[in-house]
Amino acid sequence: MALPTREEAWQLLTEWTESESLRHHMLAVEAGMRAYAKKFGADEALFGITGLVHDLDYEKHPDMNAPDGHPRTEMALFRHLGWPGELIDAVAGHAEHMNVPRTSLLAKTLYAVDELTGLITAVALVRPSKNIADVKVKSVRKKWKDKGFAAGVHRDEIERGCEALGVDLWEHVALVLKAMQEIAPELALDGRLAKKA
Repeated sequence: MALPTREEAWQLLTEWTESESLRHHMLAVEAGMRAYAKKFGADEALFGITGLVHDLDYEKHPDMNAPDGHPRTEMALFRHLGWPGELIDAVAGHAEHMNVPRTSLLAKTLYAVDELTGLITAVALVRPSKNIADVKVKSVRKKWKDKGFAAGVHRDEIERGCEALGVDLWEHVALVLKAMQEIAPELALDGRLAKKA
């Protein structure tokens, strides 16, 4: 089964997803996944594309309990396109309600990175500068303890993901934060939103 090019994956993402915030989320997850591929000496293209497309059908099929709900529709599409089974299994594994064991390094990494990018984004957006360059690990640690902050972020999933990967939580935060900082303009977390306010 052939992995699509990054360009092909991005084209598909833009066809399926209009929401800028959801596109930004998938770009953030891609960045975190690529950083982990480098750390682990894994296939950077496979890790990156898996992160990029993991929520492809979420906007069109958000009801996870529906027969065609996220991520079932995208998994069927990826199978139809002949994409790698490892990518499809990782996408299934990142969705708790699917009850698919995360056995590959790819699946474990996606699970660990996914929720964390949302928390880091929220931390960046509450800063007056709205610039992720100003976010430090200690900023994330402080907000981590505040369960009312970004309450939709499942911190327990991040912790379980780190445990499965065998990485320290705060080293995990540092790695994903740095990866997101490196693509700040693509995430609109480069301070431009403060200028609009």
